Amino acid sequence: MISKLSLPLILAALILNGCTRQTSETPRQITVAAASDLGPAFEELGREFEKQSGTKVVFSFGSTGMLTRQISNGAPMDVFASANVSFVDDLEKQGLIIPDTRALYARGRITLWTTNDAAFKPAQISDLSRPEVERVAIANPDHAPYGTAAKQALETAGIWEAVKGKLIYGDNVRQTLQFAQTGNVEVAIVALSLSLGSDGRWVLVPEELHKPLDQALAVLKSTQHEQEARRFALFINSPPGRTIMRKYGFTLPGETGQD
Repeated sequence: MISKLSLPLILAALILNGCTRQTSETPRQITVAAASDLGPAFEELGREFEKQSGTKVVFSFGSTGMLTRQISNGAPMDVFASANVSFVDDLEKQGLIIPDTRALYARGRITLWTTNDAAFKPAQISDLSRPEVERVAIANPDHAPYGTAAKQALETAGIWEAVKGKLIYGDNVRQTLQFAQTGNVEVAIVALSLSLGSDGRWVLVPEELHKPLDQALAVLKSTQHEQEARRFALFINSPPGRTIMRKYGFTLPGETGQD
C-alpha cells in the first residue's frame, strides 16, 4: 500500500523519468565546419533542413585550410564542407572521414568586387595592374582555396609581379570582401556566392584562368550524430539543396562533368 508521504516522491520520479525520455527524443544538433564562401547558401540550407528534419545545424565558417587543421587536431565537428576537394582527400588519408560520405557538391567562381561608388571599376583582371588600383585584397592562398584561385588567375593573366605589392590578405574569403566593403582596398577578388548577395559591383573572372574550385564534403568519423550528419550531407545534394546552391551562383555536380 502506498502511503500519502511516498506518493509525491513517486509522482516526482515519474515526471523526471518522462522528462528524461523526452530529452532523449529531442532532435539533435549537428555542427558543420564550412568554407567561408558557403555562408549565405549554407545558412539557408540549414534553416530548410531544420524545418524538414527537426535537426538544428550550427555552422563554423572559416578558411578551408584552417578548418582542416582544427579537425586534424580533434575539433568536435560532424560534417566538413571544403572549398577544394583536396582538403577532404587529405582528411581521408588521415582516416578522419567516413569514406562513403565523401561527395562533390559544388564548383565555385571568383569575381572582382568593388563598391558601387568606387572611383575605378575594373572590367577585367588585367585592370588590377593599373596605377589607379593601389590595394587589392585576396584570401590568403596559403590556406584559403579562393585565395589560391585568385593568385593563379593573376599569374595566368601575367600580372602577378605587377600586383603582388598591392595585395592585402584576408584570413578567409569573407574577410577579404569586408576589406573592400569598408574601403580598406579598392578591389577584392572574392567568391561569386558572396558577391551575389552583396551591395556592390562585381565582374566574373574567367574560370580558365585558375584551376577548378571543386568543392567537396564528408561526414567526420568522430561524429556523435552520424545519422543526422549523413542526412544533412545528402540534403545538400538533394533537389531542394541543389536549388539553394544554384541560387548562390554555384555550378553543381553533373552540370560541368564533375564526378
